[in-house]
Amino acid sequence: MRREDLPTYLYLEQKDNLMSRLKRVEGQVKGVMRMIEEGRYCPDILQQIAAMSGAMDEVSLILLQSHITGCVADAIQSQNGAESIQELMTVIRKVVKR
Repeated sequence: MRREDLPTYLYLEQKDNLMSRLKRVEGQVKGVMRMIEEGRYCPDILQQIAAMSGAMDEVSLILLQSHITGCVADAIQSQNGAESIQELMTVIRKVVKR
């Protein structure tokens, strides 16, 4: 299936939530940059980086859930599930691997 033929993505229902989370991460990145510029204590910086990673994990989970309940479920119902499941597994491997 071509990407332009895909249905509207369910994550758009979560757009405000996702954007809010990403703006929070953006603020955390700027905070870490400031901490490094100021020569702050390494464990404090690492704690902030861990918080950023956790926040990005939540964004990833929201997007994965949306993809599974929308695109993958639709593909399975239309008998095109194998390709969609394979794509999903590839994405999950990338998310988990990092």
